[in-house]
Amino acid sequence: MKSKEHMELLLKEKAEIYHKDEGENHVIMYVETDDFVFVDYLFVSKKARGQGLGKQLLEKLKAKEKPIILEVEPIDYEETDTVKRNRFYAREGFTHAQSVGYRKKSLATNKVNELEILYWSPTDESEHSIYEKMKHTYENIHTYKDQDLYGQSYDDVDQAVTFKKSVGEIEKAPNG
Repeated sequence: MKSKEHMELLLKEKAEIYHKDEGENHVIMYVETDDFVFVDYLFVSKKARGQGLGKQLLEKLKAKEKPIILEVEPIDYEETDTVKRNRFYAREGFTHAQSVGYRKKSLATNKVNELEILYWSPTDESEHSIYEKMKHTYENIHTYKDQDLYGQSYDDVDQAVTFKKSVGEIEKAPNG
């Protein structure tokens, strides 16, 4: 999780792509590029849960007609929030990117968290494309000014974001 300071810096210095939508019962922070949206933070207050607010926020992003990517903690059946969160995204049409691995090391604790990448796409987006978009997000958003903010750097992108071809998957040759 980014620090509040990191998010404020992104809002200020990357305002052309990093956005915040805030209301009485929600906060959503997201990256929007020409070809995808990355949801960095989505919060709906407890008193507003179950009223369709999260769905409305995602519908606004889906209306942009671009793939939407986000990261979530793996389901832990003892942690009911992870179960509810994953169920919510599944209902909203998000798919778990089976081939994309994401490991985020905490600079504060040195602990490595394995997160799952979920995505929604208006077209038949390949997982390799989601992988490339996730790498772009990691390099341009997640690690933005990490040295300045935390006095150290996050792992290199190829250590943090990985792609594993599934059995039988054929790599498409690049155009040109």
